[in-house]
Amino acid sequence: MVFGASVRRVVVTGLGVVSCVGIGKDAFFEGLFGPQPSGERRVDDFDPLLYFDAKDARHTDRFAQFSLASATLALEDAGEIASDPLRSGVIFGSGVGGLTTLQEQIATLIEKGPRRVSPFLVPMIMANAGAAAISMRFGFRGPCETIVTACAAGTQSIGAAYRLIKYGRCDTVVTGGAEAAMSPVGDMPSIGITAFTNMTALSSSGQSRPFDIARDGFVIAEGGAALILEELECARSRGAHIYAEVIGAASTADAYHITAPAPEGAGAAECMELAIKDAGLSPSDIVHINGHGTATPPNDLAESQAIGTVFGYPGPPVTSIKGVTGHALAAAGALEAACLALCLERGVIPPTAGCENVDPEIHIDVVFGKPRAFIPGPVLSNSFGFGGHNGCLVFAPFEN
Repeated sequence: MVFGASVRRVVVTGLGVVSCVGIGKDAFFEGLFGPQPSGERRVDDFDPLLYFDAKDARHTDRFAQFSLASATLALEDAGEIASDPLRSGVIFGSGVGGLTTLQEQIATLIEKGPRRVSPFLVPMIMANAGAAAISMRFGFRGPCETIVTACAAGTQSIGAAYRLIKYGRCDTVVTGGAEAAMSPVGDMPSIGITAFTNMTALSSSGQSRPFDIARDGFVIAEGGAALILEELECARSRGAHIYAEVIGAASTADAYHITAPAPEGAGAAECMELAIKDAGLSPSDIVHINGHGTATPPNDLAESQAIGTVFGYPGPPVTSIKGVTGHALAAAGALEAACLALCLERGVIPPTAGCENVDPEIHIDVVFGKPRAFIPGPVLSNSFGFGGHNGCLVFAPFEN
């Protein structure tokens, strides 16, 4: 059986990751099986000078540095792209764009006056700076767009890229997401972290415990991930390595509340159902779910209820890599999509780090304690963001 058969099939041919548990796809995937880092999940070993000259690095916010770095790694992994530049696009997500630069420049304005504010402020803080940097560096002249839907942005970007190829506009798209909303400025605390703390969304214990009875909020992270999506025949023509096939995607809105999920995860359930339908499958075909799993009490419960609505209980095995990676906001869905592609290639699901005792109100099959081998088949990735944004993707093993 060929999953997701359509006029134009879409495959994943390159992966690039910048994360707190490793830079590069292999280090990242290995890190998902290791112990949970402590505290904030920063990418401490990231060197922007590997991707920029010193001048350009100074004029590029950290989130856009992550965008270009992950895209560079993904394109190196994919090998030489064969498609026409006018049919090569970039769809890259960010939640808050250059928040660090904005805070730095407000401090400069207060301390040193208006003449010291950088003339690069606007291009550094704009959320589309990451996508623009990728397009300019690699000469991709097709659609270059940014999706800004909070924590669903990375996943929805991949879904949009998939549709550009499936319906014939592009042959190749660099897609994913990046975020860097946690850097302090001098003696000032990070405004992003402060806001989430005052919202009581962050873990007071500094530990991410998705689906656990003791979960008390998410641990903020930074990073970026890029996937190279190609039309199948374009990939075949150059002998590309194919990690997986993208066979379905969906986007819905809760239309309920700016931060809280809809009761019993109604919008999330609808999104999962639509993604599975787009793939031409039924829920029983899904063999694994990479959950949104933020470790916030209401969101984990709502997601589990949504999974029960779609699949029944316990449903397919579910993992949340946010136990290790933390929650990288718009980058989260891109990191999780990269994880899924590697899971399909390697036949193993990483455990949900930080989960020791599944909440008795959560009746899904949470993978925790140790990795779980599985027979690769269609898999689902969930992302849900503030504003009620829901995004889901369906990947499958590639079959000729």
